[in-house]
Amino acid sequence: MKAKRRLPPPNHIPRVALLVDTSTDWSRRVISGIVQYVRVHDFWHLYVESRGTEEKIELPRGWQGDGVIARIGNQKLARNLHARGLPVVNVSAIQLPGSVEFPRVNTDVADTAQVAVNYFLERGFKNFAYLSLLGLEYAVRQQDAFVAAVEKAGGRCAVYGVKTHAGAQTPDWNLRIEKLGEWLRSLPKPVAILTWSGGREVIHACHAIGLRVPEEVALLSSSDDFLCEASRVPISAVQPNAERIGREAAALLHRLMRGGKPPARPMLVPPLRVVTRQSTDTMAISDVALVKALSFIREKANKRIHVGEIAAHAGVSRRLLEQRFITTLGRTPAAQIRRTHLDRARMLLAETDLSIDQVAEACGFGSPEYMTYYFRRELKVTPLKFRRAAQGSALGKAAFQKV
Repeated sequence: MKAKRRLPPPNHIPRVALLVDTSTDWSRRVISGIVQYVRVHDFWHLYVESRGTEEKIELPRGWQGDGVIARIGNQKLARNLHARGLPVVNVSAIQLPGSVEFPRVNTDVADTAQVAVNYFLERGFKNFAYLSLLGLEYAVRQQDAFVAAVEKAGGRCAVYGVKTHAGAQTPDWNLRIEKLGEWLRSLPKPVAILTWSGGREVIHACHAIGLRVPEEVALLSSSDDFLCEASRVPISAVQPNAERIGREAAALLHRLMRGGKPPARPMLVPPLRVVTRQSTDTMAISDVALVKALSFIREKANKRIHVGEIAAHAGVSRRLLEQRFITTLGRTPAAQIRRTHLDRARMLLAETDLSIDQVAEACGFGSPEYMTYYFRRELKVTPLKFRRAAQGSALGKAAFQKV
């Protein structure tokens, strides 16, 4: 039977349990975000222990606390937490069929897929594939979102599924690399592949059958940064905004512990950015002049540049360059410059304390007013509101003010 919930007395210091493993870069960054919130808004006694992803994590019997932030990955933990009657915020992407639902804060899996598609499209890819992990519901959701985004862009996406390793988030170590290699060989080249965490296996299979990464197979993952770096070919990754997930989860728990109502829907946090490593450091374009032009734009992302400069660097006339951009990428060189400046501005706003004026100057916008205009036009938000959302301050302040 679920215990009755009583509000803590005034001046009570909340005791909060963090039932989140500490073995991955993602989980440690989530915990870091929780700590950031606590330092700014309130003092809590935090209870957390070092744990691996497959280790048992639960509340000690008889523990008297006020709230829990947990990565709920199984029915037993969900039932136990529900029985305690404490406010709980779930930071897991795992959706357990028929389980008790808790308020949830996690990565927007569909947005992650869309970011990946946009990233590949900007590099000129027309062939797409997804390596799925069988049995992982959230990986299937990402797969479906990726396929849908590819099809919306007018493309087609091949899908291949592999078993996971002992229920973990990685492929089985006994995976038949030759079978994976056969699938990779059958794909039209160059091909852009997204996977939740099967990137190293793709690298192994490509090496075994002689496919070049990234020239023939460009690979993007949602995996842990450390594991991506540990690959024979370092793997590019869509980086989740884990610190913000932690801050938003702490803000929500703060509100719940003071008697606030849980939100009607989960809060989904968009990814931070794509971290480009060797596995996608290429362009799926045979036009040498266009490749030179795109590389020049990326290299000059912090400066104001003109189409004439780009054409001179690429060795073609301005008119010819514009024709090739429109034919191959569906946009003008000027539009590509603005998109590149926007990507850099989003990164600086999310990850630095530079002022709006400084960000505009560092991204070649010319003026903060023009950057604000472009943000409103493309993202339907001002740079300041984008920063607040990316750094997780908006919900935190709102929650603190309402309680």
